[in-house]
Order: sequence, then C-alpha cells, then structure tokens
Amino acid sequence: MTKKPLTSHLLVRVLLGIVLGIACGLFFPEPLARVFLTFNGLFSGFLGFIVPLLILGLVTPAIADLGRGAGKWLGITAGIAYASTVFSGVLAYLVARGTYPWLLGGQQDVNPLANPEESALTGYFALEMEPVFGVMTALLLSFCLGVGITLIPGDTLHRTMDDLRRIIMRIVELVIIPLLPVYIFGMFMSLTMNGQIVTVISTFFKIVVLALVLTIVLLLVQYGIAGAYARRNPLVLLKNMLPAYVTALGTSSSAATIPVTLKSAEANGVSKPVAGFVVPLCATIHLAGSTMKIVLFSLAIMTITGMPIDNLTYLGFILMLGVTMVAAPGVPGGAIMAAVGVLQSMLGFDETAIGLMIATYIAIDSFGTATNVTGDGAIAVVMDKLVGRRGDVAEVAAEQDDAQVVVSGR
Repeated sequence: MTKKPLTSHLLVRVLLGIVLGIACGLFFPEPLARVFLTFNGLFSGFLGFIVPLLILGLVTPAIADLGRGAGKWLGITAGIAYASTVFSGVLAYLVARGTYPWLLGGQQDVNPLANPEESALTGYFALEMEPVFGVMTALLLSFCLGVGITLIPGDTLHRTMDDLRRIIMRIVELVIIPLLPVYIFGMFMSLTMNGQIVTVISTFFKIVVLALVLTIVLLLVQYGIAGAYARRNPLVLLKNMLPAYVTALGTSSSAATIPVTLKSAEANGVSKPVAGFVVPLCATIHLAGSTMKIVLFSLAIMTITGMPIDNLTYLGFILMLGVTMVAAPGVPGGAIMAAVGVLQSMLGFDETAIGLMIATYIAIDSFGTATNVTGDGAIAVVMDKLVGRRGDVAEVAAEQDDAQVVVSGR
C-alpha cells in the first residue's frame, strides 16, 4: 500500500499556508499580492453562495434520517448527544466570558481583523455571487423539508435530498477543501502586509492553549457524570478510552476511529449490541469537542474586534450550532464548514473572521475529533446502564439497522 505524502494532509497544507502567507507578506510586491487577494475575493464569494445550499443539502436529509429511523433508543441517544454538545458550548461560553477580559484585555477594540476591502490592499476585481437564498431561509427550509419527509409516504423527495447531499459533499471535497490552503495563504499574507499579524497570532495562540485545556475538562465532566450514573470509576473509564483518543489524533476522523472506539467502549464493559449501536451513531451526531472550539474561537474574534456579545443571542447560536453539527460533513474541517452559515447569519462574521475561524479550527482539528470520539464512550456507558436497567438489549440490537440509516452517506 502506497503511503500518502505528508503534504496530502489538510492540516499540513493549512499550516504551510499560514507560514508561507506570513513569510511572503514580508516581501511580496503589491501587484503579486493583489493576485492572491483577487482569488480570496472570488473564493469568499463562492463560499457565500454555496453555504445556504450546503445547509439545505446536509441538514434536510440529516433531520429526515433521524425522523425515519426514530426508534426509542435512537431518539434517547440523539437527545443525550445533543445535550452533551450544547453543554460543551455553554461551558466554553462561560469560561470565555470569565477569562477573555483579562486574557485578551490588552488586545480588545484594536480591530486586528479590519475588513480587507477597507485596507489599502485589495484585489484587481470582484464578482457578485448572490446566493439562491439566505442562510436563515436555508435553515428554516431544511427544518420544514426534513420534518415533512418523515410525515409523508414515499421516498422520492428523500432520495432527491440524498442526491443533493452527495453533490454538496463532492463540491466540499473536490473544490472547497483543496483550495482552503490557498485562501488561508492569501488571508495571512494580507494580514502581514497590513501590519495586523502580530496581534492575530498572539491572540489565537492563547485561545488554542485554552481550548486544549478545556477539552480535557470537558472529558472529565462527561466521564464524571457517566461514572456517577453507572457507578464506575470515571478515571478508569477514561483510561480505557485512551486508544480511541490517540487514534483520532492521528486520523482526524471520527468515522475512521470507529473500530478502535468500539473496542475501547467494550473494554469499559459496554455490551456489544449497545456499543455497536451507540458508537457509529455518535460518530455522526456527537461533536461536543468541535462545538467547544467554535465557541471559543468565535468569542475571541468578537472580543478583540469589539463586537457586541448578547447572552440570549449567543445562547441561540449555541442551540442552533448543536443542530448544525449533526449535519457536519464527514471530511476534515467539515464541522467548521457546516457552521459558517450560522456564524455569518447569527453573529455577523465577515470574510476575514470566517477565514481565521477556518484556519485556527483546522490547525487543532484532530484534538476536537479526539474529544468527540472519547465523549462517545461516555454516552455508550450511560446508554448501556440505561438499557441494562430496562432489559432492552435485544431491542437496541434491532435498532442498529435504523441507526445505519443516519450514519449512511456521511
């Protein structure tokens, strides 16, 4: 089997884009720099065009799949996964609100993310790429169609939305993901040439460290709750999940880590039917670690740029983000791509803010994935205890086929 070159990994290419963007920003002549800024403007416009379609193509079939396969245990597992994701977002929000005033105190209101269109350096031309409809329209339409598909006989519309999902996934995999490093290169080159890079790097280094620490806290909380409910030692449960955590660090993929996650969950005493049901399902719908990173990074941007932060509005953002994460495409960086629309529509993020969100998210994507899959083990422990108390192991085994409907195509 041929080993893929190191530069084929998205993380490596993104990091190269950041480093080269900063280095080239120190000596690139303005005419050459404007070539990359022109590309960035076109890429950003296409991203704005495709995001509503991405939401429609991913959220609609995800809701429809959950509804069609809505057995009792599937619904309970999905509910626990959503509650865990929202808890992760709220925890990150509370920590950020408590620490950012002093952690980022010296960098507030300096607006290091000034709109590139307002800077001296701009692209040669721009093309208008109006989206078919707005992000909120796409979200509402997705909910209506997704729920509606579960209420009507026949599967014509369901199969149509599945086809749309596959088309959108191909666009993400073949166009957006390969071009992201070039986009990030141009963005960091522009930040360097505009004298904003020092503030940006120092700010996000602090947030990356905070995110890594907070993911460990999240896992301790998840396993503390699971251990208390199952009357097991949470540290032993967490230790048995280390193989899954380490594997996810290397793969950056919840799906690719499923075999190891299954073995780790079974090592914690979870029955095979429950593990075989919960682990593949949660690999698709439980993204607590990803949600935590998005909340931390978005609040950092809002803090240093002086954007108003309203508690109720941001809580709504977290609740909506939890739903959007269910539809996140199964590719590296898929969660942040699915969240772009909500960041723009609910928090008002512009092109540069979205670019920084994507870059910093992908830079530590593997840690978010590792947190996601390790948290799946905690849910498996809770579900095993819950199912064991009710004596419905056979029923859970029967629902595995329904769960495959949700996992398929992701």
